[in-house]
Amino acid sequence: MFGRSRSWVGGGHGKAARSIHSLDHLKYMYHILTKNTTVTDHNRNLLVETIRSITEILIWGDQNDSSVFDFFLEKNMFVFFLNILRQKSGRYVCVQLLQTLNILFENISHETSLYYLLSNNYVNSIIVHKFDFSDEEIMAYYISFLKTLSLKLNNHTVHFFYNEHTNDFALYTEAIKFFNHPESMVRIAVRTITLNVYKVDNQPMLHYIRDKTAVPYFSNLVWFIGSHVIELDNCVQTDEEHRNRGKLSDLVAEHLDHLHYLNDILIINCEFLNDVLTDHLLNRLFLPLYVYSLVNQDKGGERPKISLQVSLYLLSQVFLIIHYAPLVNALAEVILNGDLSVFSSKVEQDIQKNSAKSSIRCFIKPTETLERSLEINKQKGKKRVQKRPNYKNVGEEDEEERGSEDNQDDVDKTKGTEASSKGIKTSSENEEIEMVIMERCKLSELSISTVTEQNTTDEEKSAAASGSEITNWNRPFLDMVYNALDCAEDDYYALFVLCLLYAMSHNKGIDPVKLERIQLPAQHAEERNSYNHVLAEGLIRIMNYAAQPDGKIRLATLELGCLLLKQLVFSKNGSIIKDVHLACLEGAREESVHLLRRFYKGEEIFLDMFEDEYRSMTIKPMNVEYLMMDASILLPPTGTPLTGIDFVKRLPCGDVERTRRAIRVFFMLRSLSLHLRDEPETQLPLTREEDLIKTDDVLDLNNSDLIACTVITKDGGQVQRFLAVDIYQMSLVEPDVARLGWGVVKFAGLLQDMQVTGVEDDSRALNIIIHKPASSPHSKPFPILQATFIFSDHIRCIIAKQRLAKGRIQARRMKMQRIAALLDLPVQPSTEVVMGFGHSSAATAQHLPFRFYDQARRGSSDPTVQRSVFASVDKVPGFAVAQCINQHNPSPLSSPSPSSGSGSTGRCDSVTASSTSTPSVAQSPSVHHIAEMSSYPLGRRNFTAIPTSS
Repeated sequence: MFGRSRSWVGGGHGKAARSIHSLDHLKYMYHILTKNTTVTDHNRNLLVETIRSITEILIWGDQNDSSVFDFFLEKNMFVFFLNILRQKSGRYVCVQLLQTLNILFENISHETSLYYLLSNNYVNSIIVHKFDFSDEEIMAYYISFLKTLSLKLNNHTVHFFYNEHTNDFALYTEAIKFFNHPESMVRIAVRTITLNVYKVDNQPMLHYIRDKTAVPYFSNLVWFIGSHVIELDNCVQTDEEHRNRGKLSDLVAEHLDHLHYLNDILIINCEFLNDVLTDHLLNRLFLPLYVYSLVNQDKGGERPKISLQVSLYLLSQVFLIIHYAPLVNALAEVILNGDLSVFSSKVEQDIQKNSAKSSIRCFIKPTETLERSLEINKQKGKKRVQKRPNYKNVGEEDEEERGSEDNQDDVDKTKGTEASSKGIKTSSENEEIEMVIMERCKLSELSISTVTEQNTTDEEKSAAASGSEITNWNRPFLDMVYNALDCAEDDYYALFVLCLLYAMSHNKGIDPVKLERIQLPAQHAEERNSYNHVLAEGLIRIMNYAAQPDGKIRLATLELGCLLLKQLVFSKNGSIIKDVHLACLEGAREESVHLLRRFYKGEEIFLDMFEDEYRSMTIKPMNVEYLMMDASILLPPTGTPLTGIDFVKRLPCGDVERTRRAIRVFFMLRSLSLHLRDEPETQLPLTREEDLIKTDDVLDLNNSDLIACTVITKDGGQVQRFLAVDIYQMSLVEPDVARLGWGVVKFAGLLQDMQVTGVEDDSRALNIIIHKPASSPHSKPFPILQATFIFSDHIRCIIAKQRLAKGRIQARRMKMQRIAALLDLPVQPSTEVVMGFGHSSAATAQHLPFRFYDQARRGSSDPTVQRSVFASVDKVPGFAVAQCINQHNPSPLSSPSPSSGSGSTGRCDSVTASSTSTPSVAQSPSVHHIAEMSSYPLGRRNFTAIPTSS
């Protein structure tokens, strides 16, 4: 960028090229500026390069040589920049000048250097310069320049921008004029600038913002937000076919940006700014547009309205994002305890200035544009400064203290001027400030009267919260909430109501007392002994509808209902749900079991879906904040996946999705039922990670079935391993150098996720792929093992293939039987010899796996606690040898000996195999045994070694 400047201005008059980073070079640049004060077509490029070089030297001098800024200030070089701008030399020069100034202020680090640049008020002159903002590039660099300056604001630098004597703050007033610019990046920059200004704790400056700019800026901002909301509502009304979701998503994202910006202003906690902002938000937007639309859907009235679903959706976002106590408490008070009288003239008729307050609680457009209002206030400010140098505003204690320090003549003059001005004070900003005070008093009176009315016993509270005849008619907004929970046809409105109740109960700013009036507990509520029966029954009805075969309840609605019911009926001492409600909930759970039975199949896909749904539901629980950021739920519920809407936010399509939905409903209601009955989950998930063999585990492999093989991985590596097959897993082990007969696990994978294929040109090899369980039904399985296994001969290859294939079948069958036990389905005992051996539960009772569930997971009174994991399942290779060994040398169940299997022989193997190949009916596992087995781990067991010849 600076290369050309060196050739043009760097080395002149035959001298050696001077360093561009030096005071001498800056003097040379100054010389060029003095010779080219007028911009022409011939020197335009030269001036641009000169400005760039000066900027680079200043940045270098800030870090290396303070004399550079001394010279810059001494020669008043900033005035050349301003003169170039004022000559209207075209967009090229303006863009380059704004760009270099932005770079300059971004890279200045020393405060002294910054003070040099900001002195003499030249920067403010550049800020108020009339640029051609129709040019997008000029607009972008200009707003970026203002944002850079705002980042340099603090208690010291603010005096360079805010002139207390002239009541002028160009950086702020010029920036907020672009609050509604069509380009989103410009609007974002304006919000950043205003937040940087509000964070500076300079009372005179903040008072100026409140008195001169807060009312016009906030009123126009509120109107701008409301206009976006009406546009969003129109988009929802005209897009029932989901054809315009892109625009709808943009509008929702814009509204979220607005709410986060408003919350950022409120959490700065500048009290008098928050008062004005809260007044405008409540009385010009939230109450007249959002809340009023909850019960008034007649579009023919004078007031603007939005649809019910949009109103609930936006109010949920408000309570999820904004936690400023005065605002959310006033809003919650109207929704939970208010009526339509808050919008009538009766509330306002006790104030004499009724004509001035006619616009309160009404969504109307400001009478003046922001730019016009700022100009009017600026002119008024100039006149007042001439008359009253110690001008005071309403509530300005700091100004009053400063005024008391002046001489007595000035005080008397000020008082006289104040007395004359109070009689004719009719300016709009003073009326607005009075509005804030009156509205806050009115809200406090309303809340006090409501508290007095609601100071009742628990029984009366329950009746009031349930919407009795006395109070129900007087709380139309709360009545709408209860009515919307009826999901007989669909859950379109119910989902938004549940989100609203969840957001209100989790809002940190809302007073818990307000929620207790309808017996809706806050997130960390105190101990209680009653709950809202009407709300609980509405939630249980949703669960009953969800468990019906033709239910129109989306999974998101059901999960949110479960969350709210847990919060509603749980106290510090546990569940306080009444028996009748618990019985209804158990009925819904039974319905979900019957629903899932209709989809239960013996096919492999059902087991994969069952485990995938449980895994995805556990890994990604409901996040209401993310749910309320999705614009798609604003549209009517659809059942087609072609819209791209997430499965939990729409209705199912086809048998596969109906099966997935039935599985999810079963999981949710089962979990809720166990939670309310304070019972632990002992049967899910089907695969517990803590009970599986893991890499680097050391196992006793004495008397285990092991097959030596060479594993060739996908990247070409070769390792010698021993293959072992467990009930649920296959393992690759290598001998432990420390102990003879023990092995270290180098890989372990589930048999049910394995694929085994032969190699065409090698009868001794197998291709084995084991996939990692998918995190979601839509994700592609990731292979955790993809290798070729080479055995010593084709016989061992065939044996390994049979064991792996049949082990996979057996592992999946056992899990399907456990699912059948969960669904109370009859389990058909399998008499097929899968692994080459039959059943013998009596012998297996004395053989322990490597790992098993501790007894704490089951009741101590359960007689089956001491039963082996393999007492009711098909056996694996090596069982017959273990049985024969145990017949010769039995060991107690509590202390199995790793060396008890020594001395096995081939004769014993064959005899035992033949004697156990035909199991009796009495030895077959029963349904009761399967149910018991489901609480045990996917265990490990010992294997018997197969002698191999070299």
